[in-house]
Amino acid sequence: MNPSDISVVIPTLNEAATIENAIRSATRAGATEVIVCDGGSQDETTSIASDTGATKIIRSIPGRGIQLNAGAVFASREVVLFLHADNLLGESCLQQICEIPNVVWGVFKQHIDHPRFAYRLIEKGNAARVRFRGMAFGDQAIFVRRQIYKEVDGFEEIELMEDVAFSRIMRKIAKPVLLTGPITISPRRWEQRGIVGQTLRNWNLQCRYRLGASPRQLAKQYR
Repeated sequence: MNPSDISVVIPTLNEAATIENAIRSATRAGATEVIVCDGGSQDETTSIASDTGATKIIRSIPGRGIQLNAGAVFASREVVLFLHADNLLGESCLQQICEIPNVVWGVFKQHIDHPRFAYRLIEKGNAARVRFRGMAFGDQAIFVRRQIYKEVDGFEEIELMEDVAFSRIMRKIAKPVLLTGPITISPRRWEQRGIVGQTLRNWNLQCRYRLGASPRQLAKQYR
């Protein structure tokens, strides 16, 4: 397997400011199939994606789980990687996947694009969550063998926590591989709400989901 055997799917909704860099990061890493699945952007997201070289642009009703599945329908490669529009693949990320014998699924370590030491702790904590709990989040660029993705019926089409629900299914099949990456991610959520505030908010959402709160209720709070 080589990087061209990996499809990259990017869900978008009003991501004109970030989509070009996300696509370019995928092509620099060796991707030859980059699928943008747009949920009804009102800005220039789709035109920028087209001009940047996205292989396919799919239009879907909004909702990350829905968009991820809609984009994956058009993926033709052996492995599918799901990349958030404000995340960047490191140049060696796809090659790292290719070096795993019989890869099932996994994610990458993160680099939050900010020098504050507190972000290094968040990065370590997120890596530990994958390593010890088998729980991967979407901003770690989940990748999965396409045949297995189809066998588990893809992501649950819920308004939030689709990555958590997917991890619960996939970790029963195989432990996720944690690759060095890195995936560079924007600090915008933490900068908007503060590191402590955003972290506590994330924990609160996760705990409520485990206790049975509906994804629709959680999505309203998240927004």
